Amino acid sequence: MRITRRAFVTRAMAGALTAGALLRTREAAATPAERPNIVFLMADDHRAYALGCMGDPHIRTPNLDRLADQGVLFERCYATSPLCMAGRATVMTGMYEYKTGCNFQTGQLSADAWNRSYPMLLKRAGYRIAFAGKWGFPLQVKDYAKAFDTWGGFEGAGQGFYQTGKNPAMRPYANDYPHVTRALGAFGRDVIRESVRAGKPFCLSLSFKAPHKPHNVIDPDDRNLYENVTLQKPPNWGPPYLAKLPTQAKLGRQYVQRDEWDADHYADHMRAYYQLISGVDAAVGMVLAELQRQGVVDNTVVIYTSDNGYFCGAHGLQGKVLPYDDAALVPLIIHDPRAPSAGKRLRSEAVVGNIDFAPTMLRLAGLDAPEQMDGRSLVPLLDDPSGRVRESILVVQNWGWADNDHNKGLAVATEDFKYIHWCYADRNVPPAEELFDLAKDPRETANVAADPAYADALRRLRGLYDTHHAHWSEHCVNQQNYTRHREIFSRHVPWQEKAYRALHTKGKGAHRALGTVYRELTGHEPPDE
Repeated sequence: MRITRRAFVTRAMAGALTAGALLRTREAAATPAERPNIVFLMADDHRAYALGCMGDPHIRTPNLDRLADQGVLFERCYATSPLCMAGRATVMTGMYEYKTGCNFQTGQLSADAWNRSYPMLLKRAGYRIAFAGKWGFPLQVKDYAKAFDTWGGFEGAGQGFYQTGKNPAMRPYANDYPHVTRALGAFGRDVIRESVRAGKPFCLSLSFKAPHKPHNVIDPDDRNLYENVTLQKPPNWGPPYLAKLPTQAKLGRQYVQRDEWDADHYADHMRAYYQLISGVDAAVGMVLAELQRQGVVDNTVVIYTSDNGYFCGAHGLQGKVLPYDDAALVPLIIHDPRAPSAGKRLRSEAVVGNIDFAPTMLRLAGLDAPEQMDGRSLVPLLDDPSGRVRESILVVQNWGWADNDHNKGLAVATEDFKYIHWCYADRNVPPAEELFDLAKDPRETANVAADPAYADALRRLRGLYDTHHAHWSEHCVNQQNYTRHREIFSRHVPWQEKAYRALHTKGKGAHRALGTVYRELTGHEPPDE
């Protein structure tokens, strides 16, 4: 659906006024005892398209599909940093990565940012808070687990294990639920029971490991799923679409490991990936059933999402990280049984993102989001899913597999377009920018940046990019990993003047692998060797 800029502004203002009136009515009537419970469920690497309610004809996600029927299904939700660590810090704080300073190879989340995260703010407002599953990012505060009333988190910033007993905080569930996905469902079930007995509003956060690698550790209850199903490849799968990508997009792990999703391995990988997602769906069903049993389903808001998407062979790639929609779009379902949208099977095309989760949960609890949060409450869209909360959102790729800059870039997504500026160039790798007409080309298969018919759109998206980059430059944490990107990500600084990090291809592991790829793609040695 296309709307003019004037119509967008008019609708946004009207929606904000209407939503504000609705919120004031709710908050004025609410007492602490009437505040809704919040259940926040987040998968790992669950691509937005891998849901029955999103049109996948093969995947079995009956509980999530039913939740979508009852609530609002958001079709354009972005992980603003499509990578585990950075995304999880963003979810907790409602801030873009450049304000958390938290990604692999960059830094820890500050004590101040943690104190203003959604769990800490809800706890101070009287909520009982519980967390279990993958935590995934480091903090300056070392005893953060003690802040939770009930804790089942995996240790530190690591991945955790699918074998329940290998995760110390989850060992009590190991006998009954040897695979951690359903064990997390059992943890959630117990927290709901305990919270109802305590008579306090609760915020339960479950962070599933699934469907993250390894894709061969499957719950026995799910191993026979999809055995006789021919799983279709995405429409932008494989080498023909990989060939269309700029060199920068290939100078990373996603390209190096692309054979994991080639024609010889696709079916086995996809079957296991779907089995893991179906396990998550079963765990979600355990939580939803307990809400019903405890009689709190009518006053509990349930949110389901993922930390990032996953390529699954789209564009010929594996993994995530890059700012294309296959990696950056995530599922988002919000069911508020008190909202006008409840039970109406409604969808929203609004551009939203993981920066919005924390402000939304705070608003549901009747709290204002702190000023440093970049996200916006999505509560108005639960009242009117046809509304909008922003014109554009930023997608950050600030992770170099070998701590290099060669495939870093920023993207700006609007309702109709995606613009990507790749920061790196050298004498063998030409500067690159991409523009996709998402209304006509939702799988991003044709770069129209050089098409004269899109000159106006390109000019507008470049302007939005510059606005987002200026915000980065003004508000980023005072760390070299972010302050240096005032130059690195600028469209207006020639590549010859940018101080890129070297590839060091004579090193080991990732450095050596990327050196091989660079030579393959360009026919030359990297210039910084």
